[in-house]
Amino acid sequence: MRIDLPGTGAYTLNERTAWPVPDAPATSRVVYAAAHVVADPLGDNTPGSPAAVDWDATLRFRRHLWSYGLRVADAMDTAQRNMGLDWAATKELIRRSAAEARTVGDPATLVSCGAGTDHAPRAADLNTITAAYAEQIETVQSAGAGVIIMASRQLARAATGPKDYHQVYGKLFGLVDRPVILHWLGEMFDPHLAGYWGAPDVAAATESFLELVHAHAPMVDGVKVSLLDEEHEVGLRAALPDGVKLYTGDDFNYPSLIRSGSHALLGIFDAIAPAAAAALRVLDAAEAAGDDAGRDRLLASYDEILAPTVPLSRKIFETPTYHYKTGIVFLAWLNGHQDAFAMVNGAQSARSLLHLSEVFRLADQAGLLADQELAVRRMKALLAVNGL
Repeated sequence: MRIDLPGTGAYTLNERTAWPVPDAPATSRVVYAAAHVVADPLGDNTPGSPAAVDWDATLRFRRHLWSYGLRVADAMDTAQRNMGLDWAATKELIRRSAAEARTVGDPATLVSCGAGTDHAPRAADLNTITAAYAEQIETVQSAGAGVIIMASRQLARAATGPKDYHQVYGKLFGLVDRPVILHWLGEMFDPHLAGYWGAPDVAAATESFLELVHAHAPMVDGVKVSLLDEEHEVGLRAALPDGVKLYTGDDFNYPSLIRSGSHALLGIFDAIAPAAAAALRVLDAAEAAGDDAGRDRLLASYDEILAPTVPLSRKIFETPTYHYKTGIVFLAWLNGHQDAFAMVNGAQSARSLLHLSEVFRLADQAGLLADQELAVRRMKALLAVNGL
């Protein structure tokens, strides 16, 4: 099967990869896919408008992720928090996602949702910011989902140093009914979060962060770190208290970080769930292997599965990184998980046609076009709309 791609020319697709659906989740790592929302193509999702969501397709996609043994991290930046998903839609997403998880199993295990302060954009003092966090935490907990305490633009703006972060987060730990995931999102994902944890220097911010985690370790399930710095993550992982997980959010270096011991909470797993699930089952077998030769052979297989996904991920997450959601939704459309290449806030226009064409090619190279005929048909339609 061939297609003419701008920037590439005539391209012949690889033989389709048939990924197995696992009969159970992986056991060696706890893995979340941060999931996108599906926009209603007939809704007014122009920039600045309230989000109009296709709820049936959005929930169907979560069932797709659960079918591959992945947990879902919902209402996070992949779902366009702070980039078009308003609080009214976010509340509905949390409620619906947790209710859908309940039809499959325990929502507290299957889905964790972001709690932040984005519904209070003008919050300017610590008490108001804490109250905003508390409202969202209650929304998540009342739905039955796990809590992910997201980084707050408002706190980043109001805090004068580490003590302010510790004061706010310390109060939040008193509001939760079970251990939570803390989210450290780097400024490449959101420039408004520069200097989070009270210092512009990463080493000083890390010291502040670790002080907070050690002080409240019983209430911290894990920390989700998205700084795209493998060396830093390995050092931070080693410095965490016993029992506190490091959930990698590094969409550039996830294969080696997961292999070396990190758990995962990744936006790219939205797009590569079949390959990720296959690699994790191989990692399970490798860690259970009784001999070094068998373990090395299985780890080589793990690397072989994930290696082609890395160029795809690096393309999707290239600068400006915060527009990665466009590539994620584009692949969901190519793979038939939604009927239209449409996003809330009109974000489907955030990447160029050349970028999307390369995402198409790299997805095929990674074996992640589930129905190649459908993907080619939709890619040709997109090219035609753009005069090609």
